[in-house]
Amino acid sequence: MRRLADTARRASAQARADRTRRAKRVLRRAGCLTLVALLCGCGARSPAERPPPTVGVVTLEPQAVTLTTELPGRTNPYEIADVRPQVGGIIKARLFDEGAIVHAGQVLYQIEPAPFQAAYDQATAQVANAEANLVTTRLKAQRYADLVKIHAVSSQDADDAEAAFKQAEATVQQDRAAAEAARINLDFTRVTAPITGRIGISTVTKGALVSASQATALDTIQRLDPIYVDVTQSVAQVVALRRQIAQGRVSGASGGAEAHLTLDDGAPYPLAGRLQVTDVTVDQTTDAVTLRAVFPNPSAVLLPGMFVRATIVEGVAPNVLLAPQQAVGHDQKGEPTALVVDAQGVVEQRVLQVAQTVGDKWLVTSGLNAGDRVIVEGAQAVQPGAHVRAIPADNLH
Repeated sequence: MRRLADTARRASAQARADRTRRAKRVLRRAGCLTLVALLCGCGARSPAERPPPTVGVVTLEPQAVTLTTELPGRTNPYEIADVRPQVGGIIKARLFDEGAIVHAGQVLYQIEPAPFQAAYDQATAQVANAEANLVTTRLKAQRYADLVKIHAVSSQDADDAEAAFKQAEATVQQDRAAAEAARINLDFTRVTAPITGRIGISTVTKGALVSASQATALDTIQRLDPIYVDVTQSVAQVVALRRQIAQGRVSGASGGAEAHLTLDDGAPYPLAGRLQVTDVTVDQTTDAVTLRAVFPNPSAVLLPGMFVRATIVEGVAPNVLLAPQQAVGHDQKGEPTALVVDAQGVVEQRVLQVAQTVGDKWLVTSGLNAGDRVIVEGAQAVQPGAHVRAIPADNLH
């Protein structure tokens, strides 16, 4: 029994020794790992030693820019005239093709001329009768004037003969005027085109009764070459442009500003036009003024009432700064801003004032100076006050 107890004590001591050895091995391994970690940590860079981020910049340079503005508008005929009868009667014939080009003075409708021809014939006959009576009264007045000198007739008779002669002269003039009026009415039976242009759809046909006082026109003629384009612009823009021209910041277009059209389907109109006139009255409901441009239209591509967009060349600004649109953001107040890299490589935020877009750029009126380097790429990764490495944006690609 004593031998078994000794064996148990030796086994227990051996187990304790084994556990101690295993614990020491674990501690040695942990110490090595800690040492390795410390050595690796000593060789790594601290965050302050990391290189600054790289951003792409564009250096602003002043340049001459042609200022344009795009405005909505409608086309209107260069000339327009209603065809109306000036005498009443039955339409005897329509002498044109609807939709065709007609010329000033061309006969369009023939009104039954018979009653007007009869009235004219009667008037001319009255003129002939009055002229015949004028001959006899003139001769009688001449004879009485000679006889009264030798007292062969009384002065009263001579005066009556002279008065009859004057009345006959007045009657001739009156009858001639009546004959001329009859002739004019006879001519009015031939309804002619007042202007040259394209005629529309007739509102009457052969056999229709028309009158000189009717409200409905027989047809309408419109001259479409050239053609007007009326656009509207806010009065604030007009005043601002005039102020810039007066200050010499913009040179106004001479001889009328050039204009270009974009059709409703997005296609460009191939021929350029000219701004002709600016309305002098401001529309109180829209606070805008109407601008009228004239465009050549030889192929009749532009028709009255079409919606178009007109690009008006307002002038040339000699020295302006253009900032790429991707360089301009907005702050919490909605004001345009840009990030600029100074000479020390520090990012600075600028609040801008912009006038309009010119292509894919903003025209900047304040907030930026010539030579400023504005960030166009990598702005999302930097903040104002940060150090950056600025290189030209073209070199990033």
